[in-house]
Amino acid sequence: MITSPAWRGERFAVLGLARSGAATVRALVGSGAEVTAWDVNEAAREQVTGAALADPLDIDLAGFAGVVVSPGVPINRHPIAAHTREAGVPVIGDIELFAQARANLPPHRVVGITGTNGKSTTTALIHHICETAGLPARLGGNIGLPILSADPLPEGGVYVLELSSYQIDLTQSLDCDVAVLLNLTPDHLDRYDGFDAYAASKARLFAMQSAEHRAIIGISDTPSYEIARSLSARGEALTKIAPGICMDQSRWPALQGPHNAQNALAAIEACRALGIDDAAIDRALETFAGLSHRMERVRELRGVAYINDSKATNPASAAPALAAFDAVHWIVGGQAKAGDLDACRPYFGHVRCAYTIGEAGAMFADLLTPEMPVDRCGTLERAVVAAAANAKEGEVVLLSPACASFDQFRDFEARGQAFRARVEELA
Repeated sequence: MITSPAWRGERFAVLGLARSGAATVRALVGSGAEVTAWDVNEAAREQVTGAALADPLDIDLAGFAGVVVSPGVPINRHPIAAHTREAGVPVIGDIELFAQARANLPPHRVVGITGTNGKSTTTALIHHICETAGLPARLGGNIGLPILSADPLPEGGVYVLELSSYQIDLTQSLDCDVAVLLNLTPDHLDRYDGFDAYAASKARLFAMQSAEHRAIIGISDTPSYEIARSLSARGEALTKIAPGICMDQSRWPALQGPHNAQNALAAIEACRALGIDDAAIDRALETFAGLSHRMERVRELRGVAYINDSKATNPASAAPALAAFDAVHWIVGGQAKAGDLDACRPYFGHVRCAYTIGEAGAMFADLLTPEMPVDRCGTLERAVVAAAANAKEGEVVLLSPACASFDQFRDFEARGQAFRARVEELA
C-alpha cells in the first residue's frame, strides 16, 4: 500500500469505510498516524484494526490534520461540513492523501481524467496504452482499486486516475502531469448550487495543475470551451479537441461511435504527452477490449446485436449510443435525472421502437410517443423479450437507459448484469 512519512504522528478521522475508506485507514495507520474511523454500517466498523471507532460528529476535531470522507458523502448537506469548519479542519478524500504522498514515491507521472461522460472508457484506454507501451501503470480514483491500497509503482510508472467532481471537491493539491476534461453536461446537480458550480468543480483539476503541465480539453460544449479559453496563456501546453473530427475507427472494435472517437483522441493526446510513440498507441487502440456496461456487445442472435450501455445514466450519455447505430430498439428508463430526453433527440430517427421501463417509464413514453413507436414495458425483463421479438436482422437491441438505476436495481452494474443474463437466455 502507499504510505507517507508526512502522516506520521498526525491525527485523522475517516468517515465511510467502504473500499476506499478501508484502504485509507490501513494506509494512515501503516504510516504511523492516529486514526479515528466510522461508518454507519456495523459490519464495516468490525473490519477496522489499528484505529479508534467514533463518529467524527461526536468528537472534538481540534488539532486533526483532516477528515477523510468517501466521495459518496454529500458534503453540501452533510453535517460533517459545518463540524469541520468550526474546528478549522479540512475535509479531504483519498486522492488528496495520494497527492500528499507523491513526494516520497518513486519518480512517476499522473494522468487525471474528468468530464461528465466517457471518463471510465478514456481512463481505461490510457491505462491500456501505457501497458502496451511497456510502462508500469495503475488505474485508480473512480475506477479500479483504491489508489492507496496497492504498492507504489516503480520508477517511471504512470498513475491513471478517473476523477469525479466529488473527488475533485475533496482534493486540494493534485498536480497532474496530464489533465483531461472530456465534456460537461448537467449531472449531479443535487450536490451543487446549479450547473455553473458543477462546472467550476471540474475546472479545479486545472487550477491545481502547474501551468507547464499538459491540459487536454474537449471543446464540444460551451462550458468546456470556456474553461479551455481561460487556460489559453498556457500556449502549447494546452490541447483542445474540437468536435466532429473524422477518424477511422474500423480497426477499434471496442471504440465505436462518435463519442468514442473523441474519447480515443483524448487518450491519444494524453499518451503522446507521456512520450508514447504512435505505433504503440495504434496497437493498443486495436486491442482495447472496452469496459463492461459501456457500449458492451453482449451477443449477436439471428443477426441482431444486443448492446449493454447500462452506464448511460443520463440523456447526454445515452445520446452517443443512439448515434452509433442506424436501427435501434431502445430500452430506456429508470430513475430520471432530467425531465426530458432533449440530448437524445438528434438521433430519434435511428430508433425503430422505444421500450420504456422503471420509474420514468410513463414520463418517457409520453415524451416519445409523438416521435416513434413506444412499448410501455415497465421492467427490463419484459423489455428485452419485446425488443427481441421485434428486432430484425441488422438491427440493434440497445440498453441505454438515460437514467439512474436505483428505482429497480442496486446500481448500473446490477442493471447491466440483469440485461446480460436475460439476453443470454434468449433462444
